[in-house]
Amino acid sequence: MAARPWDDAGMSDEEADAFHAAFNQAEACLWFVIALVLAMKLRMPGPWRWLLPCAFAVFGVSDLIEARTGAWWEPWWLLVMKAGCVLVFLLAWQSHRRHRRPHG
Repeated sequence: MAARPWDDAGMSDEEADAFHAAFNQAEACLWFVIALVLAMKLRMPGPWRWLLPCAFAVFGVSDLIEARTGAWWEPWWLLVMKAGCVLVFLLAWQSHRRHRRPHG
């Protein structure tokens, strides 16, 4: 079995699992807040105005699922879900950069 970072900290498996779940739940709350703020304030053109807040909300849901499963790659569709969200984040960032460049 591979060494885990919390092994040296004296955490039991149950404590480590509880910490992981609490951390993922807190992280999900952060993504939901970001989604809400973006939904109210975002001024990007096209579908990004609604797609980016939705991606952050879905990413929050994926963290709640991860809190229950204990892994971001299991089940397989959770990894696909997270990868899809990251793809939307990257494409939105690229679009934002493209539209902010000075013309001329």
